[in-house]
Amino acid sequence: MPATVVIVGRPNVGKSTLFNRLVGQRLALVDDTPGVTRDRREGTASLGDLGFQAVDTAGLEEAFDDSLAARMRRQTEQALDAAAVVLLVVDARAGVTPLDEHFADWLRRGGWPVVLVANKCEGRTGEAGLLETYRLGLGDPVPVSAEHGDGMALLYEALQPFVDAEAAEAPDENAETGPIRLAIAGRPNVGKSTCVNALVGEERLLTGPEAGITRDAISVAWTYEGREVRLVDTAGLRRKARVAEKLEKLSVADSLRAIRFAEVVVLLLDATVGLEKQDLTIARHVVDEGRALVLAANKWDLVADRQAAMAGIRDRLETSLPQVKGVPVVPLSVLTGKGLERLMPAVLAAHAVWNRRVATAPLNDWLAAATERHPPPMGKGGRRVRLRYITQAKARPPTFVLFTSRPEDLPDAYLRYLENGLREAFDLPGTPLRLTLRKGKNPYA
Repeated sequence: MPATVVIVGRPNVGKSTLFNRLVGQRLALVDDTPGVTRDRREGTASLGDLGFQAVDTAGLEEAFDDSLAARMRRQTEQALDAAAVVLLVVDARAGVTPLDEHFADWLRRGGWPVVLVANKCEGRTGEAGLLETYRLGLGDPVPVSAEHGDGMALLYEALQPFVDAEAAEAPDENAETGPIRLAIAGRPNVGKSTCVNALVGEERLLTGPEAGITRDAISVAWTYEGREVRLVDTAGLRRKARVAEKLEKLSVADSLRAIRFAEVVVLLLDATVGLEKQDLTIARHVVDEGRALVLAANKWDLVADRQAAMAGIRDRLETSLPQVKGVPVVPLSVLTGKGLERLMPAVLAAHAVWNRRVATAPLNDWLAAATERHPPPMGKGGRRVRLRYITQAKARPPTFVLFTSRPEDLPDAYLRYLENGLREAFDLPGTPLRLTLRKGKNPYA
């Protein structure tokens, strides 16, 4: 589950407006009348690359009987029990009220992590109220205007540590619990449907010499050695400039959607013509989506010089797709079945790497050795760039967070050095890696 961010505050400070801003649509009713929100409302929210669950709550009132206000307050308390962080919203134009002070004390006593949000800070009308909020004792306020979208970058910085911490502590999706989602992709007429039929052992999909028989992305349930697999046959992907008909555009969109929801993608190519530009375009799309990639060189039985053909494919991969070094290449013939037995072991191995998690201690030992071998270059003004700490935020694909003093001064070449080092040191061949930079706090500031 994503981190839960609960929005609280006294009535009419703009909680529902902020909620709507975070979820990107008008889910919560908004009006100048206090007390419009009564039940707590949840929605999937995002702020930049942060994804979390936002909860809009009723306005906090000092009521402890069986009245409607008291029941609304108890609903808010229930929401707080699941909160990774609480946003206490105050109205900067109205300043800090006794009710704001009361609920700030209540949240502090409850031990919830709180981010103080000063809303309605557009223009200069909220400056005095913004300074007043320091007396609540909840740290630096985040000045925003929920209605106009001002201050969202500051709110991102305030929420990021809590959302990242929740993601790091959450268990990975267990790859063994559900079927592996496996998509077969490639250019038209390379044998994708024939490959699915050969794997499942029956004429499940229509095949033929004509290009473009498959239009929809067809899903087939299958079991391989006791492991459930959801096979998806996709329509052939031609160069964008050649796609003119409306029906083909819909087929392409369906294929791209199948790739986005897959876990592993087998890119089937015609070994008699080698790795073409369109094959690489599809491969880059798979990598950009963060899916595990396996190359299958079909029609291998028709290749005369197999050694030269394999060397050509690997050389093209090395030069044109360096961001996923070590992509497995399986030579096979789906028509005769020769070499097909090697495809699923390669898929399972790629899936295992895609799911891999590395402990924090070995990661930081590796970082110390990597920076000692090749220190990061000096930043602007000759200032040293310090790489402080690295941790794996999540798997599927492996995603790492690197805390550094000056992320803007780390060149792309040095980041590639770190990514290649991670791939080699922790045996992560052929899978997309994500390396995100975070600015660590200066302890002397």
